[in-house]
Amino acid sequence: MPIFRLSSEPVFPPPALAEPEGILAVGGDLSLRRLLTAYSEGIFPWYSRGEPILWWSPDPRLILEPHALHIPKSLTKTLRKNLFSVTCDCAFPQVIRACGQLRQKSGTWITHDLEKAFIQLHRLGLAHSVETWSTEENAQPILVGGLYGLALGGVFFGESMFHIRSEASKVALVHLAGQLRARGFTLLDCQMKTDHLIRFGAYEIPRAIFLTRLQDALRLPIPAGFWR
Repeated sequence: MPIFRLSSEPVFPPPALAEPEGILAVGGDLSLRRLLTAYSEGIFPWYSRGEPILWWSPDPRLILEPHALHIPKSLTKTLRKNLFSVTCDCAFPQVIRACGQLRQKSGTWITHDLEKAFIQLHRLGLAHSVETWSTEENAQPILVGGLYGLALGGVFFGESMFHIRSEASKVALVHLAGQLRARGFTLLDCQMKTDHLIRFGAYEIPRAIFLTRLQDALRLPIPAGFWR
């Protein structure tokens, strides 16, 4: 199948026309209008610095249901020790930059333009972060892990996570699931399969089923706004 070249209008071809590995289209921009259109249709940008913007809609799709999060036994012990404090939407720019810097050596898709776009989405109350901080006695809290993503309706599109202390990002994921359950979210989009997320209860579904569930979740009247 051909890879579609996007025009200046924020319009995408149907996801079913994507290449077998998931690439659907190339080009366009990272305007907020285009990004919101893309995510609401099950499409997301993923590319490296120096490359044109690539838009993806993989089949199958990895999802995690917030109410069905599985917490490994080793992580349960960590949570009981209260080694970290956790906040939401208190350090979004720092989290997205840390996610990008962590992957510099392997080639990050979190380009400067993508970072700027998501910070704008955060200011609109649409993109969110969960931050994990060290809580060592008599020391200034240090950001040691976190994650960020985009929330539309009742779906959270998980983008990336990082840690510089063991299990800090896992603790952030547990708290994210708690936030999503409390706010009525029904779907956490994990995009592509990773063994790490499978251990937390994520599983793959066909793209066609994902798109149906996505549209159902987008209809939920969950307001935008900062999380606390």
